[in-house]
Amino acid sequence: MSRTRNLSTGLAVLASAALLAACGGGGDSDAASGSSSAAGGSDKAGGLVAVITPSLDNPFFKAESDAAVAKAEELGYETSAASHDDDPNKQSQLIDSAISSDAVAIILDNAGADASIGPVQKAVDAGIPVFLIDREINKTGVATAQIVANNSQGAGLVAEEFVKALDGKGTYVELTGKESDTNAGVRSEAYASVISQYPDLKSVTQETANWDQQEAFSKMETILQKNPDINGVIAGNDTMALGAVAAIDAAGKTGDIIVAGFDGSPDAVDAIKKGTLLATGLQPAVQISEMAVEQADEFIKNGEASQPEKQSIDCQLINKDNADSYTLFALQ
Repeated sequence: MSRTRNLSTGLAVLASAALLAACGGGGDSDAASGSSSAAGGSDKAGGLVAVITPSLDNPFFKAESDAAVAKAEELGYETSAASHDDDPNKQSQLIDSAISSDAVAIILDNAGADASIGPVQKAVDAGIPVFLIDREINKTGVATAQIVANNSQGAGLVAEEFVKALDGKGTYVELTGKESDTNAGVRSEAYASVISQYPDLKSVTQETANWDQQEAFSKMETILQKNPDINGVIAGNDTMALGAVAAIDAAGKTGDIIVAGFDGSPDAVDAIKKGTLLATGLQPAVQISEMAVEQADEFIKNGEASQPEKQSIDCQLINKDNADSYTLFALQ
């Protein structure tokens, strides 16, 4: 039986903690106890590891959440898994819940590079080490680890494949992710650094679809009405790329417009096999999540980190040549 705690339990504990604090309860001593435990280390695993990610409707975030939970339970921890839905306020509430539930570590794919600094600091001040996955925050020395895919390297691979498929000429559209997410900017800059080397390849427009498939579909419909003869679409993630693929299909232009994405999601790989998507950049979501939990386990037991805070894992290009070797966010 899974030992994953229901989120409602954590929220109930949070409410109880707030009541105790109002009545002059021992909130400060609990925080101090947690801090002492993190600093001193323990030879034995155990306690709650809280996993907090964006929406699990996105297969990438579901894969990283599931991988973190599975690894933590394998190592002897209880777990809770919750989504902040890219809402900084909800993220703060979930981190407060983890603190009140006496979590021994938090694995976090955060809700904003700037908005997440305060909540992460609050957890650390309460003695709970935080291990960031997928997205960084704009401050070092707070989280114990920030483990991310090498977005620049991976996006460069995708852009090179995109340019090659277009023979270095034509017109294209770029769909970008959330402005608050550092990955959106890094990927866009990497795309531009490659594509800008080809003066005969012209950008028609660059628009954000906020990582969302339906928004990408709607934006792409409008773009196609104004620019029916575009040759390509390059998207900041697979979800937006698949929204573009659907809009292109609805316009009767499948096969006429080349589309590339990023993440390495199962649906994207299926589209590559069908020929409706050119390529995607595989982020090793499962590997990164497992690394974060393993490093949390080490920190809990030893009281210190053996790895640097900033860690970057290279991505891989998936196209029609290697799509059959794909497993869940990995290549065999």
